[in-house]
Amino acid sequence: MRPAALAVTVLAMAVPALAEDLPQRRPGLWETRWQGEQGEVVAKQCLGPDTERFLAGSLAGGTCSKLLVTRTATGYAIETECAMGPVKASGSSVVTGDFETAIRSEGATRLTGMPGQSAPLERRLVMESRRLGDCGPGQKPGDVVASGGPGPAKP
Repeated sequence: MRPAALAVTVLAMAVPALAEDLPQRRPGLWETRWQGEQGEVVAKQCLGPDTERFLAGSLAGGTCSKLLVTRTATGYAIETECAMGPVKASGSSVVTGDFETAIRSEGATRLTGMPGQSAPLERRLVMESRRLGDCGPGQKPGDVVASGGPGPAKP
């Protein structure tokens, strides 16, 4: 998968973990794995009490025009519509877990406007996130380490 497609797909599927209507994950160091047909992305993030609320607000006001969260008997159903430049992503997912030690999201995203692609792309993605413990020395809420090394810090 191209980096842009992966970024939009991960963004659209990550929104469920960030939406303000969902419980917030317990502060600490979390490892998240996104697995799809095109491979896997792994990241570790130090979460503080308001990290996810800050990111959810940024997504809702910026790249995502729709974040619909519905409580179900076993978790949450999510519908999203996001954009990154000319690429549009609409997705649906189901989120389960206790938000204290683990969460899981399974969903599908439809991508349109991909450069060089005349037809929409359909992507399925599974996100699993688990709490590893407290953040490490020198880490602050929002710090991310992706499978390729440290990423930019976010408040």
